Amino acid sequence: MDNNLKTSKLDEFFHISILYDFYGELLNDHKKRVFEDYFLNDLSLSEIADELNISRQGVHDIVKRCTQELKDYEDRLSLVNRFTSIKEKLATIKEIGTVISETGDIDKINDINTLADEILKEL
Repeated sequence: MDNNLKTSKLDEFFHISILYDFYGELLNDHKKRVFEDYFLNDLSLSEIADELNISRQGVHDIVKRCTQELKDYEDRLSLVNRFTSIKEKLATIKEIGTVISETGDIDKINDINTLADEILKEL
């Protein structure tokens, strides 16, 4: 397996985990258990199937459906995208604050105000 494929799978896993953090409570208890066992507890499809007395294919289907549901929630609600955007803007504000404190360049305050306005629009 080449490094790009490994990175891609890791990025996808990370993205799905973030989606689950935001939207996991919207899944029913059965789906949530299967999803957590697979993604968070690192159990195999066979282990989950044995534990829940369902087929391996059934577990695979539930994981796929859950993944799609989480992506659909993000498509409709965009909470993760907004969170990421706000987080990046706050990091920039913090950097600008550091520049101001180090250089005394108060003209940068306009940049902070602009970013703060953008954040307020997103909320």
